[in-house]
Amino acid sequence: MAEPIIRARGVWKEYTTDGQTGYALRGADLEVYPKEIVALFGKSGSGKTTLLNLLAGLDEPTRGAIEMDGRNLQSLGEKGRTDLRRNKIGFVFQFFNLLPTLTALENVILALELQGQRANGEGKTALEVVGLEGKAHRYPHELSGGEQQRVAIARALIKKPSIILADEPTGNLDTATGDQILALLSGTCRDRGTTLVMVTHTDLTSKYADRTLRMIDGQLVEDAPQHKVRPG
Repeated sequence: MAEPIIRARGVWKEYTTDGQTGYALRGADLEVYPKEIVALFGKSGSGKTTLLNLLAGLDEPTRGAIEMDGRNLQSLGEKGRTDLRRNKIGFVFQFFNLLPTLTALENVILALELQGQRANGEGKTALEVVGLEGKAHRYPHELSGGEQQRVAIARALIKKPSIILADEPTGNLDTATGDQILALLSGTCRDRGTTLVMVTHTDLTSKYADRTLRMIDGQLVEDAPQHKVRPG
């Protein structure tokens, strides 16, 4: 069996509010394998976004270890973690995180520019993959919520990352649009062999995943297998 592309072992995350100490994560363990699609389900405040930020190297655990693509995040240092995010990890955010002064195309190719690359048609291709032909030169305020999320997915995909982390990718969308976005995101990742971890508070996500994990009391518990949707 292949080695996990994502591994978290005994991860704790402590926080302090008004002088009181609490824990968002309490010894969480996680293994995700290459090309796998995993849904991480939990209520608001359950610690699932905290875990996603730790996997991305945006924060550090209080205790425990995290490996991404075979590398220990804590040992990489800040520069190493930044390089890993730029080159190996794609992000899809709940609030899209598009720059309002850039067009859809410019938002997408920005991901390549941050890698020091020049886009030669990849941006338009990425927008075509997510069904936004003809909307490359529109600004975010000229797009619907679903279209903005498609731009965000194109931005994540253009780098051809080995891993995509999606934080509530349908959180600001209606159910029908959210279902379309999940079908698009999971289907494209399957076609490309990209590992996908989706954090969600809705069971809608689970039907597109190979496995569903639930965050309960700061730990991860796996759901029983069920029939999955294979888009396309």
